[in-house]
Amino acid sequence: MTVELSVNLNAVAMLRNRRDLPWPSVTGLGRIALQAGAHGLTVHPRPDERHIRFSDLPAIRALIDEEFPEAEFNIEGYPSSEFLDLVSETRPEQVTLVPDDPSQPTSDHGWDFEANAELLTAVVAQLKGEGARVSLFADADPAQMSAAAATGCDRVELYTGPYGGTHDDPSAAEAWIEKLGATADAALDFGLGVNAGHDLTVANLPPLVARIASLAEVSIGHGLTADALEYGMAETVRRFRRACGQAV
Repeated sequence: MTVELSVNLNAVAMLRNRRDLPWPSVTGLGRIALQAGAHGLTVHPRPDERHIRFSDLPAIRALIDEEFPEAEFNIEGYPSSEFLDLVSETRPEQVTLVPDDPSQPTSDHGWDFEANAELLTAVVAQLKGEGARVSLFADADPAQMSAAAATGCDRVELYTGPYGGTHDDPSAAEAWIEKLGATADAALDFGLGVNAGHDLTVANLPPLVARIASLAEVSIGHGLTADALEYGMAETVRRFRRACGQAV
């Protein structure tokens, strides 16, 4: 199974927003990423628009529709009414729901699926009715996968932040790989697809891919953007595609 790469453009947008100028271009770098073989583009529009702006969404949608019709648009966010309106207007191929408080600097935990069952079941049904694949952000906890599946979602996205934090501790990294792998195994047992994202790098992707052979997609922003400053966006995408196990 090929692990697909979706390039998260939030860090690009955050850099752009430091000045009232149109560069670096979110769509321009998105185009380069897709030309280099990325499967899709990801954004997480937050209420304060501190990185991706709501006005970016139609432009990214048009880029994919007009130039890369086989690519996918993945929009992440907490399912507020404002977020759901943005999704309805933009029609992404995939929606990834996260349990973030608006004040959080970044996503740092998965859903409590039992506590949020009523909310998630209703929102998942709404989004699937609009034609989107729905993925739910999940911690490395096999016991939660039954409740995740009960929401009707298509996939879970494993939160890999703690694994990324073990970059200088090989034994801890191995332990987190097994936790994530066991969670993926449980998700598959309940008929769910498995994505992953957060603090993934060229170095830590291959062991994760080796453990989770059924991994469908990784969404990567911070580490990929950091590498792009050194290698350029096109070569960085190729490096990450190789780390996913793709022949490039």
